[in-house]
Amino acid sequence: MASRLNWLRAGVLGANDGIVSTAGLVVGVASATADTTPILTAGVAGLVAGALSMAVGEYVSVSTQRDSERALLSQEKRELAADPDYELDELTQIYRHKGLTLATARQVARELTDHDAFAAHAEAELGLDPNELTNPWQAAISSAISFTCGALLPLLAILLPPPTWRIPVTFVAVLLALAGTGSLSARLGGSSRLRAVPRVLIGGALAMLVTYAIGQIPGVSQ
Repeated sequence: MASRLNWLRAGVLGANDGIVSTAGLVVGVASATADTTPILTAGVAGLVAGALSMAVGEYVSVSTQRDSERALLSQEKRELAADPDYELDELTQIYRHKGLTLATARQVARELTDHDAFAAHAEAELGLDPNELTNPWQAAISSAISFTCGALLPLLAILLPPPTWRIPVTFVAVLLALAGTGSLSARLGGSSRLRAVPRVLIGGALAMLVTYAIGQIPGVSQ
């Protein structure tokens, strides 16, 4: 359950990144020109580059984490093979520190060891399930999809309305979307929505205002 919540929270944050980065990009271009072609080109390029960047970054990060987890599990296997009695005592002490009596902790440690010593030590000592290690490909694909979904909203919001309404509609659509992602992120993280939502809204609004101002600089559209 906790793993699924972490993935969902990562997906929400990826969508939030897609919304903000793409919104800032297309608002800046739309501020400089009313021509649809450069807006579309910049938006699609930003979407693709951002999704690939998120995917690669997540793949590298999770691959490093997975390598570390595998190294820890390999070390645990060696320790179990070298001195099983010491490892049994170590497992007993772990459950003692969790509040069990010595006799109960010993019994629990012995039964878990008899059932699957490696899995018992991996869970108790390392907090890992050897059969459910992090998957870098899953992380990369999930990040790319969540970023793309988020980026599509400002891209459509800037392209569909008439030129005079493009930027106002995009501002409103993006801020509403950010309010939703900020609220969901706060709920998943168990934090206050009254704090999380304004932070997300201010960040998104600031990004769009800055890029809008850049597009208004004389000579930028030339």
